[in-house]
Amino acid sequence: MLTRLTASELAAKLRAREVSAVEVAQAHLEAIRAHDGKIGAFLHVAEEKAMAQAAKADEALAKGEGGPLTGVPIAIKDNMSTLDIPTTAASKILEGYIPPYNATVVEKVEQAGMVMLGKTNLDEFAMGSSTETSAYQFTHNPWNLECSPGGSSGGSAAAVAGDLAPLSLGSDTGGSIRQPAGLCGVVGFKPTYGRVSRYGLIAFGSSLDQIGPFARSVEDAALLSSVISGHDHHDSTSLPHAPISTEGLKDGSLKGKRFGLPKEMFDPSIDAGVLESVHKAIDALKAEGAEFEEISIPEIRLGVTTYYIIAPAEASSNLARFDGVRYGPRHEGVGHVGTAEKTRAMGFGHEVKTRILIGTYTLSAGYYDAYYTRAQQVRSMMTAGFNREFARFDGIVTPTSPSPAFKIGSMNDDPMALKILDYCTIPANMGGFPAISLNCGLTEGLPVGIQIIGPALEDERVFQLAYCFEQVLGASPRPPTA
Repeated sequence: MLTRLTASELAAKLRAREVSAVEVAQAHLEAIRAHDGKIGAFLHVAEEKAMAQAAKADEALAKGEGGPLTGVPIAIKDNMSTLDIPTTAASKILEGYIPPYNATVVEKVEQAGMVMLGKTNLDEFAMGSSTETSAYQFTHNPWNLECSPGGSSGGSAAAVAGDLAPLSLGSDTGGSIRQPAGLCGVVGFKPTYGRVSRYGLIAFGSSLDQIGPFARSVEDAALLSSVISGHDHHDSTSLPHAPISTEGLKDGSLKGKRFGLPKEMFDPSIDAGVLESVHKAIDALKAEGAEFEEISIPEIRLGVTTYYIIAPAEASSNLARFDGVRYGPRHEGVGHVGTAEKTRAMGFGHEVKTRILIGTYTLSAGYYDAYYTRAQQVRSMMTAGFNREFARFDGIVTPTSPSPAFKIGSMNDDPMALKILDYCTIPANMGGFPAISLNCGLTEGLPVGIQIIGPALEDERVFQLAYCFEQVLGASPRPPTA
């Protein structure tokens, strides 16, 4: 069945001409038609564009041209600009917006000959951890349709887990790739800040946002990362480094490798089933020669509160442009201010409004130093704490999420409960570190993710370690409903 193969397996069949890119695209589009009604991963399916790109990929493959992922389908999170394809960020304020250009990552996957299936659901403007704040629909976890896939990139994670796409792209501001990857049992990778261009990504927290892949294997995630990474002069924060290399991915060994285990992420606040699965994985990795040592980075406990000052502050600035003049629908009011006020009141959802208010407050005169400046100081201390441990260890290992997938709507009465789900993933965004989540087992029939965090610019090291982990822990399991 073509839709159950990894991207690497599909690419091998395409290069051997055992199957055409058109047949692969048709199989995935049929799967979306058959199953996305119950999963809700896609906001827009680009069937016509996908078939045209697949035909073009077949032409390249017939000539012996193309790259390692030519003809392989991909889904794109709906906060990345796509030429002539709707881009909403799952918000009513961008309803009907069709970008006049491609984001750099979209341009790169097209240049690689990949086939875009469509745009995936997310929390509105990527603000959330459950994909429940989307203005359009809920996304359901393929492992249990009553459960959330996590967020904010829940649609991209569910598409890969539910056999609707072999690869997808998400964005990660506080864990929005790794947390849903952990809850859906797939691989999710956040690159070093600056190694993948953010040009064309609808900004949430500009000093934290990063685009990365979802995949069914570490190899697939590494291949897609090599496609989308590299310097981009359109993005002033893009680093002048070469694309992420897959050379040496399979040459690593766990023997003698040393990993730190922050005790702040292994305390009783973490779900007991999650801790049991992660500890079992660590025991299996020890048997292969890896060494683990408990460490302490006290600033981790301040991560969630610090993040929820910095990220809303940046969001309040970034979202000021959505005023009914330049983008999306307009709701007329009294004068320009009244129109902007009415447009924003009717266009933004509750969670986005809440974060804009918090961010505007923390940036206001008299409170900037008390909140924003102090939060940035804590961020620097946390980054220094991780860098201190990176001098002693090859990587830092943690659970990806404090809990497995949870029932949709079960946390609606507790505004802090969803935010705490980012507890294990936020530090990598604060320091700009590369980090990856892969499956390490199940608890009560739901996936559990284990996270590896590495030093900045050591993305290749993180992939090599993750590949070693995967050889010991096994391939990502498949959900019973897929």
